[in-house]
Amino acid sequence: MRFLPDAEQRAFTDSLGALLTAADTPAVVREWSRGEHARGRALWARLAKAGVFGLAVPREYGGAGRRPVELALAFLELGRHAVPGPLVETVAAALLLDAPPHAARFLPGLVAGEVPVTVAPPGGPALDGDAAALRLAPTPGGLCQATPGPVRASLDPARRLTPLVPDGAPLRTDPPYERALVWARLAVAAQALGVGLALLDRTVAYVGQRTQFGVPVGSFQAVKHRLADARTALEFARPLVLGAAISMRPADVAAAKLRACEAAYGTARTALHLHGAIGYTAEYDLSLWLTKARALRTAWGTPEECRELVLADALGEVNP
Repeated sequence: MRFLPDAEQRAFTDSLGALLTAADTPAVVREWSRGEHARGRALWARLAKAGVFGLAVPREYGGAGRRPVELALAFLELGRHAVPGPLVETVAAALLLDAPPHAARFLPGLVAGEVPVTVAPPGGPALDGDAAALRLAPTPGGLCQATPGPVRASLDPARRLTPLVPDGAPLRTDPPYERALVWARLAVAAQALGVGLALLDRTVAYVGQRTQFGVPVGSFQAVKHRLADARTALEFARPLVLGAAISMRPADVAAAKLRACEAAYGTARTALHLHGAIGYTAEYDLSLWLTKARALRTAWGTPEECRELVLADALGEVNP
């Protein structure tokens, strides 16, 4: 099986990477963390124009058709640049709203970036409910629109958690929660992989510049071993993520999320150790990726939940 992107996919991710590099995402993240959404919304519109949100939407509603491989590649870049906002939740919403009459009502605006949307995972608060124009909450009766409660603090300041209060009759009484969960987990896995790669790149650059005893810290064998372990974990996670995007089997996606998030979290720990005390400071850009690596680890499925699904699949206890 080939896991390397083709020329068209590489061109897409290269253009997306260039867009995000020019956007100065660390400044956008800090403003978003303070509840200032102007620059974040402008970046959201540019991502929509680049076609990111259309990758989870059928063509009849203005999307590019459901393209999970391209979606994974896009979210890898979003993670690499620490883009804030309910990105994964937008993917979940695209799956949950894919039925008449609400598909025609909401999905074109979602694709165009005109309707920022968030979805509360079952049993938890929504992400960035204060910034979304459409908020969706699962209830026993189905999928409902909701009003946001007060913003709660999060480990990652850019992930603003908001409890949702269902408001009105359900939009759908039979929303495909399981299918939306699979797509959301794929997006989280790819985003976490991008976060881990960014942490590794920044740490390699830092230990090459910092010196002790007159030589770069990166020349020490113990440092090289830590970085090599982080690189190995991330590179083993990459084919799992892309393979899961091809198969879209729930157990494959759960395995990819588990491995990518654990690799990113391990890389975050290595990055923090090798940066020393400076890595703890909120003013230093590294913190934007450190906190995100920890938060993504439990987003849309804890490690324990993913392990249970993979084990059940291996034992033949779940449908493929």
